[in-house]
Amino acid sequence: MSAKKRLILCLYLLAGTIANGQIPVEVFVGQKRSTVDIMFFKYFRNRKGEQTRWLFFNRNRAGVDHRMTETNYLPQFGFTEAISYNHKKLKGIAPVAVGQIMNAGTMTKAGVQYAHLGSVFTAFTWLVTETNKNPDIDHFVLVRYTPKLSKKLQLFTQLELLTVLPTDDKAARSYTQRARAGIKVQHLQSGIGIDLNQTGNTTINKTANAGIFIRYEF
Repeated sequence: MSAKKRLILCLYLLAGTIANGQIPVEVFVGQKRSTVDIMFFKYFRNRKGEQTRWLFFNRNRAGVDHRMTETNYLPQFGFTEAISYNHKKLKGIAPVAVGQIMNAGTMTKAGVQYAHLGSVFTAFTWLVTETNKNPDIDHFVLVRYTPKLSKKLQLFTQLELLTVLPTDDKAARSYTQRARAGIKVQHLQSGIGIDLNQTGNTTINKTANAGIFIRYEF
């Protein structure tokens, strides 16, 4: 078994030991494609149930294009698991190791991360690079803001930015933006959203997918 596969396997085994509590699942239906997205953050706990400095990030995402045929516009998927060591003196900054399984293959990445996980405001970002030759450099940003509108009602807003920059000059760059805006009632969120993507080098291909989302925290 290769080093990459061993890392991915370890991350999934670790996920199984802490995947309790609230796990949000989003279903997004757009005019071009639909997606299912599971993303959460969890701190490891020790035998006493106390929170440790190890933070686990989980992201499982799959999408189906409405134009899918037997050979074109096939389904896409991505599984991302990451572990970071968060010391209080670093104030949210931490080294992070990332394992991914995607349509394009399996990869491992390493870099630096910042996390602020609040009940109303969340800010999460990392800058990581692949551990192979001619690596891609990823910059990921997630910002979520859910202020109270009334005793039972909250605003739900979320913005994601993902930039993939290859170190190979001939490889295509990729820029992704995802925005969500809606209402949160207890564990249920719903509203409108849009996913934007730009890929290319000298010539940029752009796509936009607008629709509605339903998100529930199990």
